[in-house]
Amino acid sequence: MSPASPSASASAKDTRNDRDARNDRDARNDRDTPPPLPEPLRVAVADSHTHLDMQSGTVEEGLAKAASVGVTTVVQVGCDVKGSRWAAETAAAYENVHAAVALHPNEAPRIVLGDPDGWSRQGARAGGGEAALDEALAEIEALAQLAHVKAVGETGLDYFRTGPEGMAAQERSFRAHIEIAKRQGKALVIHDRDAHADVLRVLREEGAPERTVFHCYSGDADMARECAAAGYYMSFAGTVTFKNAQPLRDALAVAPLELVLVETDAPYLTPAPYRGRPNAPYLVPLTVRAMAAVRGIDEDAMATALAANTARAFDY
Repeated sequence: MSPASPSASASAKDTRNDRDARNDRDARNDRDTPPPLPEPLRVAVADSHTHLDMQSGTVEEGLAKAASVGVTTVVQVGCDVKGSRWAAETAAAYENVHAAVALHPNEAPRIVLGDPDGWSRQGARAGGGEAALDEALAEIEALAQLAHVKAVGETGLDYFRTGPEGMAAQERSFRAHIEIAKRQGKALVIHDRDAHADVLRVLREEGAPERTVFHCYSGDADMARECAAAGYYMSFAGTVTFKNAQPLRDALAVAPLELVLVETDAPYLTPAPYRGRPNAPYLVPLTVRAMAAVRGIDEDAMATALAANTARAFDY
């Protein structure tokens, strides 16, 4: 076979480049496309942790889509003062929405030290010091007194995004949230990222509220046993469906069924096979079915337990 001419080689290269560009464009479009509706659950469940304010579409559309597949209740979670106000207002407006209010662990250092890069949704901010944190915590407690606010959270520790300079503010905020939850008789929703030992230490030192939920549980089986001994709920997200998440499945396998919840943390952590695409409460059935498979029970039994556990954890 004779060698290809320069023009033929150039043409082939152009074709490959066009194909690669088209594939890249299709991949980007696919990541932006919401996954299809899953098969509905026969037993209704609750999404124990979601962020409707960060999802596309209206609240009504999101709730209707979720209800169409058997997800009839959601817990809307605030991450800062503004988002917590929105959560409380939304829960007041919709019977099947319950609110959790708090300063996210990464929000506390931004309040105290400032956020010059504007990483949070509030844009660039100057540091306000301890007084600003006290003011924000006072507003969270005022919101936590409302009847339709069922939890204080998400609070806790996050060593993934916050460096050593922000850890003191995080821990101070975490301890304050624990006290707010106990004073107001509300559940405590924990955000724990790369900080398992310190989260458990602070809970022991402060004394955890009667109802404590580890949102998007990320520990191993040993930690699950420790949480179970303390009576903490463990809420599993789409991460339990990821191929590399066997330690998480091992934790689910040993967690007492009566302490297990399900969540989306939407718009994040979309379950397989749609990882990387937009998440929303209507995708809870995918995680429920994966959880049932891990536990070796049918999906109706799994859903029945999850529904009862979530109502008990959030007292609704």
